[in-house]
Amino acid sequence: MAEGPRCNALKRRYRRQAAILERARISGLSAPPDGGPYACAASPEAERAAERVGSGAAVRRPFRGAMLPTTSVGARSQGNGALSPRDAARHTAGAKRHKYLRRLLHVRQMDFEFALWQMLYLFTSPQRVYRNFHYRKQTKDQWARDDPAFLVLLSVWLCVSTVGFGFVLDMGFFETIKLLLWVVFIDCVGVGLLIATLMWFISNKYLVKQQNRDYDVEWGYAFDVHLNAFYPLLVILHFIQLFFINYVIIPNSVIGYFVGNTLWLIAIGYYIYVTFLGYSALPFLKNTAILLYPFALLIVLYLISLACGWNFTKMLCSFYKYRVK
Repeated sequence: MAEGPRCNALKRRYRRQAAILERARISGLSAPPDGGPYACAASPEAERAAERVGSGAAVRRPFRGAMLPTTSVGARSQGNGALSPRDAARHTAGAKRHKYLRRLLHVRQMDFEFALWQMLYLFTSPQRVYRNFHYRKQTKDQWARDDPAFLVLLSVWLCVSTVGFGFVLDMGFFETIKLLLWVVFIDCVGVGLLIATLMWFISNKYLVKQQNRDYDVEWGYAFDVHLNAFYPLLVILHFIQLFFINYVIIPNSVIGYFVGNTLWLIAIGYYIYVTFLGYSALPFLKNTAILLYPFALLIVLYLISLACGWNFTKMLCSFYKYRVK
């Protein structure tokens, strides 16, 4: 019996889907985090077609996302896992940095919805954010973000919260601008570059299980971990704390420095915890639990500050007023 045109079209469609599934299987992709931003199911007919096409071998069900690896199977050179020179140049640190900075000039290419999703889950479930970093490594062969949308939204938060800080401290227009420049370029970027470089060096020098060029912490990922940890700290100290400064924290009272110092304890503690999650998410690092050791020093310092009556928020406000003079 002759096969009709519809039957031939279905066969061609199943062959294409089978080829896609086979490439995903060879690349070793796994499922994206539950509740992630990408979700579309592969058809069961395609899997059955893949079994018929793929020499009888069972094909593992791929992840439910629509994205495929940017490095194709054909890009491998001699079956030893090495990339071709063209693809290797595309995956260098300089090429990734150029792509990241270039996207800063194209707002339409930024995924702000996904960045907002990350900011929300950094408070409710930061582990889900780092599971999505695993997904990026499998699909784009890099741990660090390739989309500057998170950095742009963080900058907006910095500007808004700093203007609020200047209003609460009764600063003038030019003083608020000076404070904004200080917070953005010193507190966020300057300190962030220092911490990211220090953590990048320590993790590659002492925490890598196997010293190999294929197993190293990307500097961009270290900076992303800092940004992830800095965002909750920013919201707690530069937004939530604003409602308590003039009426609760600044007056010299036990309740004032208790509330202020407790907010500092929560903010810095959250910074340490999110940083720990960032490096423990990398499967080739060991002994990442040592990143939680500063918790002990933080609690001791907190108890000493309560016993001595130190008010960290009042010190910060005095410092900011001194810097903008």
